[in-house]
Amino acid sequence: MFNTTEDTKSSFLEQTKAAREERALEKRKEASVITIQANVRGWITRVKFVRGILNEFDEIIPEVPEGDSKSVLKPAIQIYYQVKRLLLIFNKTRDRDRFDRLCRYLIASLESDSPKISYVGVALNKEHVMQWISHINDVLWKCCDYLEELKPEYASDMKNVLLYLHILVSFTSTTTWVVLKNKNMEILKSGMNQLCANIMGQLFHKGFYLVLKSLLVRGLGRLKIAFKHASLSAILTLSLRPLIAAEFSDKFMSMFLIHILSVPALVQHLENVTPECITVLVNHNIFSRSLELLSSQQSMRIVFNTLEGNYALCLLANLVQLGYIERDGILKEVSFPTFTVVVTGILESCQHYVVSKQSNLTHWHPVLGWFAQPMDPALHAAIPHVKMQLHLLWNTQIVSILIGNALSELVKDTEPPNSTSNSAHSRGQNHFMGGNFLKRALESRTNRTNTQRPYRALGSPEVHRIVLLCSLYYTALNTLTQLRLDILTGLCYQDRILYDLWLFLCSLGPNCGLKTFLDHLAINTKCTAPEFQMLQLYADCMTHYITILDDMEMYEQQQPFKLSDFIALSNFLNVFLYNAVLGNLFDLKTVQTNSLFQSFHTLLMALYRRDCRRNYTPQGHWLIKDIRVSTFMADLDKGRKKPQLLLQTMPHIIPHEDRVRLFRKYITNEKTVLGLTESACASPQSTLITVHRSRIVEDGYRQLALLPPQGLKGVIRVRFINEQGLDEAGIDQDGVFKEFLEESIKRIFDPALNLFKATSEERLYPSPTSYLQENHLQLFEFVGRMLGKAVYEGIVVDVPFASFFLSQVLGQTGQALYSCVDELPSLDEELYRSLSYVKHYKGDVSELDLTFSVDEDCLGRLVTHELIPGGKAVAVTNENKINYIHLMAHFRMHVQIKDQTAAFIRGFRSIISPEWLSLFSTPELQRLISGDNVPLDLKDLRRHTQYYGGFHDSHRVVSWLWDILDKDFSEEEKGMFLKFVTSCSKPPLLGFAHLEPPFSIRCVEVGDDEDTGDTIGSVIRGFFTIRKKDPQNRLPTSSTCFNLLKLPNYQKKSTLREKLRYAISCNTGFELS
Repeated sequence: MFNTTEDTKSSFLEQTKAAREERALEKRKEASVITIQANVRGWITRVKFVRGILNEFDEIIPEVPEGDSKSVLKPAIQIYYQVKRLLLIFNKTRDRDRFDRLCRYLIASLESDSPKISYVGVALNKEHVMQWISHINDVLWKCCDYLEELKPEYASDMKNVLLYLHILVSFTSTTTWVVLKNKNMEILKSGMNQLCANIMGQLFHKGFYLVLKSLLVRGLGRLKIAFKHASLSAILTLSLRPLIAAEFSDKFMSMFLIHILSVPALVQHLENVTPECITVLVNHNIFSRSLELLSSQQSMRIVFNTLEGNYALCLLANLVQLGYIERDGILKEVSFPTFTVVVTGILESCQHYVVSKQSNLTHWHPVLGWFAQPMDPALHAAIPHVKMQLHLLWNTQIVSILIGNALSELVKDTEPPNSTSNSAHSRGQNHFMGGNFLKRALESRTNRTNTQRPYRALGSPEVHRIVLLCSLYYTALNTLTQLRLDILTGLCYQDRILYDLWLFLCSLGPNCGLKTFLDHLAINTKCTAPEFQMLQLYADCMTHYITILDDMEMYEQQQPFKLSDFIALSNFLNVFLYNAVLGNLFDLKTVQTNSLFQSFHTLLMALYRRDCRRNYTPQGHWLIKDIRVSTFMADLDKGRKKPQLLLQTMPHIIPHEDRVRLFRKYITNEKTVLGLTESACASPQSTLITVHRSRIVEDGYRQLALLPPQGLKGVIRVRFINEQGLDEAGIDQDGVFKEFLEESIKRIFDPALNLFKATSEERLYPSPTSYLQENHLQLFEFVGRMLGKAVYEGIVVDVPFASFFLSQVLGQTGQALYSCVDELPSLDEELYRSLSYVKHYKGDVSELDLTFSVDEDCLGRLVTHELIPGGKAVAVTNENKINYIHLMAHFRMHVQIKDQTAAFIRGFRSIISPEWLSLFSTPELQRLISGDNVPLDLKDLRRHTQYYGGFHDSHRVVSWLWDILDKDFSEEEKGMFLKFVTSCSKPPLLGFAHLEPPFSIRCVEVGDDEDTGDTIGSVIRGFFTIRKKDPQNRLPTSSTCFNLLKLPNYQKKSTLREKLRYAISCNTGFELS
């Protein structure tokens, strides 16, 4: 019973709850319906309201016809109310066309002279003036909004750009308001001007300059710019109005620089498209006002930090072009210090910015190089224009205004240094010896007079000016890294800038102010002082200048630099670097990255290599007289850093003979370490090879090519097989390596084999057609190893190489400032003359019908090589002829033989360390290979001669021999004699004490085929000059592998003279007796 009651109760509650929820749902539905109806009605009302306003606008605001606009004009107040209504419900996308129509109407209304028609007339009503200003600001800002979206490169968008610019120009100045031209309106003009200034100010604070910058970048940041005269002129006019209204205040000038003058190549485009705008900029003194603002460090920092690297560079480019435009006016007044300080400041800021932005994620900038800041895409297309502007900084006229005129005025009475005293000083000559006593006394007196002239102090105003101007260009070199060559070329091709700067340096003290600069370096060890920047600029320019200077210009024309100038300059660099290193003025740990050291060292080595190739300095010029070689070498052995650095970077300051001794010492030390000394001859490290006389090269290559470098550095013992296939008997039959080496080298370097070719001067270089030989590159590597082995063992071989090839072996050609043209004469004198003719051709080079290609006759087939991609179609012109000359030289000396050269060098360096080679110049390496270019020293040869077979130094025949060589033989015949006995016509570098094996003379009584060496009988007979039989019909012979002269015991001196002369002229060697 109770359960039934409870069920009834639960059912009742559930029904009540359901009824309540249903009533709530109905209420919600009713409320939703009301809300929807309200929204729909509201929307319908708004649509009707908007449609009504739009319809009214379409009815009231007419489309202005192009011809007669006055016929459609209506009362301004009516238009004003209607436009205000439109702006209430304005939709940017929907009302685009209406807004354009409004703009055209407003512009047309300004042409009316009636205050009731002109839209400006509304502002003449006190009730509306404040609202009208706000209203017109709204209209003008909507123009700016639309400008942000337009793409000027499209013709349709360009039409709208012009319309919006027109209305902005029209309502920010009273000049187009015809209504103010009425006489009774003139009184209002000043008020209206203030009103325009008010409008302009409000636009400025909203970001008007940002809009203009964006528009300019879109229109000008292209290969073909989108703006024409009208649009560009309008933009510049608008950009200047806030400035003029603010009377060029610092704040507004800063914003103008940041947003307008930093637009890529703006000034260049203005000059090309709308020159009258340039006149406006000049009249408003924009250039001088900009410099004045930026000369304040704080303003510079604000401007640069806002712009950062890319656009700061564009600002600099525009300022430089403005300066160029005003080169005949204001630039001359502000060039120093204002222009100099500002340009240097911007360049330094860019440089620091690039350094601070270095990271692994770098981007390439075509002017600044690599740094971690992506470039605005709009800048890519504009960069060529920006580069053209920056090039004006080293334009002849600008350089003359900045530094040239001041320099020439300073040095007009300065005499170039007299190199005579330097030369005599460097040679260590005694002025009171010889027949030129009077001449030297006069020179000494002249030099004394010169040294007494007043020198300029480093801190004096005129010196400081030149220093800061040089600092500007130095900063440009190190900031505009990708334009470095252009800057150097621009400065080097000025009339006299480099030479005047040289005279200026000479005026700073004896030996170009050497002591002054060393003292200054002791104080400023980081080399950051502007004085060192001046020196580095000069060194970098001179390095570039010497690189592009050909022999005719340097040695014959000598304009403006004389050879005496190069002598004095090289002496200054040599002594400066030596003293700076010795005096700890450079941090030895970071010296290789020190920019001053690098600049000076690069120039020094350029001058030194030029002298090595064609001498222009006096003997002993490159040596440092203060060096005590024994102490220097002792310090090297102790591992001291200073001598190590000097030897590594400036080996020429040590006499050549001492460097050769050091080289031999390095080899001896290595042999000791590797266990290859004489005591180890019989050790397992020696290698025995068997070589057939008819296959010397083939057998040698087969057995030695695979031998590791360490094995080849050891003892190589050779067993010869004769034509009959039998082992050759003879003295030291298993150790005739020298003979094998000489025979191998003689055959390999024979031009008939086509591995090497000979120049017109009979000097060897790899043959470009060596590929006709099978395995030619392996053969080149083998040759390199064999020649390396000869140098390693101190065996001189008579192989004269072309100097350009030796430069490649030394690794000099890999350096950035190596000039192929300089060494071209060592390969092809005729080609060098032809290219020099092209370089100095006075007319139009294109008349010669040359292209960037070269034809080569290859086995009767004409092959064309292109110097650049598509070179056959690229004509040589006056603009690119220097590039053509260098490419042609590079092709002939490098490209054609690069594989052969690389293989040879690989083989040579596997035996001779590149570090050891760095001790020598190109001619010195040739002397290392082929012996010394000095007359034969018979006394030295006699002192180091060994005798066998009964001969001794006092023997009659021996005395005759030395007497004949000394008195009867010419220098040429002495060389032939030396070649006859040693296979090389030149003596060893360090004298005959270092000839391996030592030179020896042996008395022989029989033919070579009967000779079995010394016996007791032959020795006794030889010693007492007892004849076994008369040898008058026998010739002297030699064994060059042992540097041995086999001399019959002649009875007459005349017989000896006759037979010896015949033997050496026939080069009989050991094959004739």
